[in-house]
Amino acid sequence: MAQQATVERLNEDVGVEQTIAGLVERARTAMREFASASQAELDDAATALAWSLYKPETAKELAEYAVEVTGLGNVESKIIKNQRKTFGTLRDLLRVKSTGIIEELPEKGLIKYAKPVGVVAAVTPSTNPSATPVNKAMMAIKGGNAIIIAPSPLAWPVTNATVEAMRSELAKIGAPKDLVQIIPDPVTREATNELMRAADLVVVTGSQNNVRNAYSSGKPAIGVGAGNVPVIIDAGADLDDAAEKICASKIFDNSTSCSSENSVIIVDKIYDEAIAALTRAGGYMTTPDEGKRVVDLLWQNGKLNRKIIAKDAPVLAEAFELSGDAANAKFFMVEETGIGPDHPLSDEKLSLVLTVYRAKDFADAKRIGAAVLDHVGRGHSIGIHTNSDEHARELAEDLDVVRVLVNQAHTFGNGGGFNNALPFTLSMGCGTWQGNSLSENLNYECFLNITHLVTTIPEDKPEEEELFGGYWDRYGK
Repeated sequence: MAQQATVERLNEDVGVEQTIAGLVERARTAMREFASASQAELDDAATALAWSLYKPETAKELAEYAVEVTGLGNVESKIIKNQRKTFGTLRDLLRVKSTGIIEELPEKGLIKYAKPVGVVAAVTPSTNPSATPVNKAMMAIKGGNAIIIAPSPLAWPVTNATVEAMRSELAKIGAPKDLVQIIPDPVTREATNELMRAADLVVVTGSQNNVRNAYSSGKPAIGVGAGNVPVIIDAGADLDDAAEKICASKIFDNSTSCSSENSVIIVDKIYDEAIAALTRAGGYMTTPDEGKRVVDLLWQNGKLNRKIIAKDAPVLAEAFELSGDAANAKFFMVEETGIGPDHPLSDEKLSLVLTVYRAKDFADAKRIGAAVLDHVGRGHSIGIHTNSDEHARELAEDLDVVRVLVNQAHTFGNGGGFNNALPFTLSMGCGTWQGNSLSENLNYECFLNITHLVTTIPEDKPEEEELFGGYWDRYGK
């Protein structure tokens, strides 16, 4: 599905700095042309971007192209992702104001006005070469911003086609096409870093190197962290329901999502029954020898083997030389007891391999989950399948994570769902626990500047006794 490039191929004679400066100037010109857009016009623009990918034939075409170009994931899941995330994000965007007066608080003498942040540099990953660029572009344009995509070099052809589809849809409604652009091929680290320096806001999803570069670019930056999601199966869980949800989430797009379950922690009391339920759902439990082969092939020279990650289950079963029922399995379970650098199964796997830990009880399961996250993924999220509100609340109170999902398929709920209240997104902040400036799901508010009109109100100044009285009583003056 090769399409004409948005900009000419990078011309080495022109130079990276001049090329990026040209993109940014076109983006600023487009913003000036769009500066008087009403809320209805901003909503139309966001809807146009959504339709450019949600359109069934385009969602399918770009999903096929993504798998063809990157070799990551599977077409069916990418179609769902292209449509579901786009639809959910549009739902969220059409329900909020993003220009002019967005909130009035007369009792506080405050009126809030939303304004654009400017030109956004958006770094996007190879795992979501269409859904993430459109998701970020929708949020940016909702606030009247322009956006320039810096895609993964591997995914440039499909992300370029995605950008062309967005630009075409903008032109159809009479909006400036240059509100959405892409840096030219070949995508280099130098070009991406130059874009970060030239933009007004940097938003990075993907490589942690890019996240660190964004924070050192000298511009406001929003980076998100690595996932390595552990999920607890508690003693009171509905085991078949938990297993079905874990399977559906684990196999989605061949585990390329940062929200995919990487470890399952099962309390001892129901361990055998839970493994049986996971097996019925499509899992295959490896033998110790098979588990060793999985580790040896999945990691090469200390790094994930790109020839194995994000591949279909039959490909893995053959590559791992698994026997019997493995040929028909949907995912593969490997038992583990250790956590840390010497135990690669405790890390993120980007594959249909699920690490299984056996916990003595819930307290031990919580300890294991915390240790896994401390190793890789701190701040991101954890899941629990349980009938105990107390256990779910205990995880939220005690663990350094942004999200605790209860009785949900983690991949489908963590980035927003139709049955939970998290904003739809493909970029999950992990807070300062993972060096992020964002401790929530990336959303439209991240792309707005707010002006506060402040007027006087009746004086709100308490007496000294009201503020210090309790302290004086306890400790004296």
